[in-house]
Amino acid sequence: MSNRILIVEDQSEISDIVSRYLEREGYQCLICDSGLKALEIITKEAFQLLILDVMLPGINGFEILKTLRQSSNVPVILLTAKIGESDRIQGFDYGADDYVTKPFSPKELVRRVSAILRRTRHEHSTDCIILGAFKLCQESMKLYKDDVLIDITTAEYQMMRVFMLNAGNVLTRDQLIASAFGYDYEGFDRNIDSYVKRLRQKIESDPKNPVYLKTKYGMGYVFGGS
Repeated sequence: MSNRILIVEDQSEISDIVSRYLEREGYQCLICDSGLKALEIITKEAFQLLILDVMLPGINGFEILKTLRQSSNVPVILLTAKIGESDRIQGFDYGADDYVTKPFSPKELVRRVSAILRRTRHEHSTDCIILGAFKLCQESMKLYKDDVLIDITTAEYQMMRVFMLNAGNVLTRDQLIASAFGYDYEGFDRNIDSYVKRLRQKIESDPKNPVYLKTKYGMGYVFGGS
């Protein structure tokens, strides 16, 4: 079965082009032109990836993403005309996996879609990584702390896996990017800070005073796991 992609975009000329390029690569696409419709569709149907415009009628893409992340870790690419770094950081803070600004190359967007889906479907070991209070199950991509399930996105899973496999070692942003996302990753290194911030909010009792995932100023991040 081919991957199903939901395109949430109110400009038909954009959604039609994106859909055509993706369908040429074998993806199944469904187009939705409003945020409220998108939320309704998401609750009823399964998709392997969402392409989500930020500026939508009714409810914007950021709000959709926040709502989606309460129950789903499906990969999301934000599509928007906003180009400021603060907007990008906000998107990643809300749980986006990638961010593409308008105008954009449809071929590049297809490449980003393929890269994300390639990461999410690559074969994992059935073994779980256990470190202190944490257990990361690689096949199901689920994280537990003290046997309590913690909801994490695909990108957060990739980051957590690298941290747990390198517990006690200081990792730079470049090392994290290469290990978690591969050398074809085209995001900003500041995105790593957003992922770390979100992980802390989920695994730390006090995210502002982390016990597990610490910053080594001027160097990078280190995960202690205990």
